[in-house]
Amino acid sequence: MPDDATTERPRLRPLIVAAAERLAAAGVGSPLPDAESLAAHVLGTDRMRLAMVPMVEQDQADRFEQLVAQRAARIPLQHLTGTAAMGEIELAVGPGVFVPRPETELLFAWALAQLETLPHDHQPVVVDLCTGTGALALALAHARPDATVHAVELEPEALSWARRNADTRIADGDTPITLYADDVTDPDLLADLSGRVDLLVSNPPYIPDGAVLDPEVADHDPHRALFGGPDGLDVIRAMVPTIARLLRPGGATGIEHDDTNGAGVATLLRAHDFTAVAEHPDLAGKPRFVVATRPGKL
Repeated sequence: MPDDATTERPRLRPLIVAAAERLAAAGVGSPLPDAESLAAHVLGTDRMRLAMVPMVEQDQADRFEQLVAQRAARIPLQHLTGTAAMGEIELAVGPGVFVPRPETELLFAWALAQLETLPHDHQPVVVDLCTGTGALALALAHARPDATVHAVELEPEALSWARRNADTRIADGDTPITLYADDVTDPDLLADLSGRVDLLVSNPPYIPDGAVLDPEVADHDPHRALFGGPDGLDVIRAMVPTIARLLRPGGATGIEHDDTNGAGVATLLRAHDFTAVAEHPDLAGKPRFVVATRPGKL
């Protein structure tokens, strides 16, 4: 005879399907992946292993329903799970810090490939401006433990998240990074590194003022991490001369930008004599980051 307790346990897949329908009705852009991610979070397993869990305990089903209700209210998925990924690492995220986006993985991949091209006559020096959670800096430090990585963040709440993530990575055996509480628009930023940086990456505030955003972004990401002035270029415009100063000859930079501003960022870099300026699209084919090289040889 079947165990009554077993037959009364909720089946997981119908719960996920119903949750996905609820999220879709609420306007969530990726309802099924989000429902599966929340289920995996509750069960403490990987999303790809959910098929191996046919039934759940009632308290797990209740917790899942609570999280789905919050996600339907457009609370970011990453705030509910407490994590976001970059490269091979996971980062703690929550209120007060910009949530890393999958699009930035492409900038990370470019940066990692760029490091592979460097000569081996010195330890690579990397700078991440507007580090937020520390995503790019920590992912690069994890992938390239031989690199010296510096990261700058102005907002105190975001910096506390970056420090928390940096401490976690140290505990996991990664090379420490150096964090700075500073303004990336300061023309004297990181003066001691002038002419010494091999690679500089940045995911700065770049959304034009007045842009209409999804509730997950508008209501939960810090606005100072989002908006870059009327055309979205105020922060980038101020950073470019500093980037030119920091990079050694032959050093490279990659800057993420709004999908309306690829040409604008490229123009700013060319105006400061950068070469090999190239625009790169994101996974949806939209302009997403621009790369460039300081003239000279490493």
